[in-house]
Amino acid sequence: MNKIAVIFWTGTGNTEVMANEVVAGAKEAGADVTLFNTSAFSADKAQEFDKFALGCPAMGAEELEDSEFQPLYDQLKAQISGKKVVLFGSYGWGGGEWMNPWKEDAANAGLVLADEPLAIEGAPDDAGKEKCRELGKVLALS
Repeated sequence: MNKIAVIFWTGTGNTEVMANEVVAGAKEAGADVTLFNTSAFSADKAQEFDKFALGCPAMGAEELEDSEFQPLYDQLKAQISGKKVVLFGSYGWGGGEWMNPWKEDAANAGLVLADEPLAIEGAPDDAGKEKCRELGKVLALS
């Protein structure tokens, strides 16, 4: 079974574009993929999926969005420990520094990173979209 949940939060729409490309890549690789905005996913759904792609842009002082994404992520960590995961998101400034502590936190929580996290400045261009599709493929084939 290769069921993937792609869960994202977006403020400007950039991370949603990334999420859709991750979905496309995973589907191209043969996975059964479902896309969720954070408001449509709850931690109790986690057992329905084998792998997860989590997307959140950098917010504030280079941190995860704290009203919807961070609370869901905190609940999910215990549910998906030991499962393969990829992390992605967009940023406007700061060089994508928020991704480093997120990656470290995910690893410390027992999430198995299937690939390096993907951080894209602003809206993904064609090359960025291809990187998102590749991330989805890597997760599906891992």
